[in-house]
Amino acid sequence: MSRAPIGLFYGSSTCYTEMAGEKIRATLGEDRVDLFNVADTPIITAHFYQYLIFGIPTWDYGELQEDWEEIWEDLDELDLTGKSVALYGLGDQIGYPEWFQDALGYLHSKLVVQGAQPCGYWPSEGYEFEASKALTDDQSQFVGLPLDDENEFHLSDERIRQWCAQIEREFGL
Repeated sequence: MSRAPIGLFYGSSTCYTEMAGEKIRATLGEDRVDLFNVADTPIITAHFYQYLIFGIPTWDYGELQEDWEEIWEDLDELDLTGKSVALYGLGDQIGYPEWFQDALGYLHSKLVVQGAQPCGYWPSEGYEFEASKALTDDQSQFVGLPLDDENEFHLSDERIRQWCAQIEREFGL
């Protein structure tokens, strides 16, 4: 069985993170991305890919989505040394402005410890929120693509298109 060069792993309770993953796969090319729900596929499957994309929504007050919470400790078993990893997250900057994209930040921190080479940072300009654990130290960028389909669904397709072009370059594909 031949594998695509990119493995995309997501967790999704309301299907928004899944739909974003499907849009990312369609943008990068169906033949270039294998799509996995972390609820159905062991996360150790990530070892088979040199290029990885992880999608995670932030729930309520900066909490992990249930499927990610279920496998959180399994992430400690991954050796991501030398693997290029890009992240995207779903969040609500109006309903939860003090915790916007926090789960994205938690996942980034966890994967960097496992040796991941982060890619796909995204400017924080153009978003309105109070605080986020997904920002770089200088607050100028998110550690992945932040999507807010609750309030800015109309911006998501263009953000995904631009981000996919960016990570293709960063992945060297």
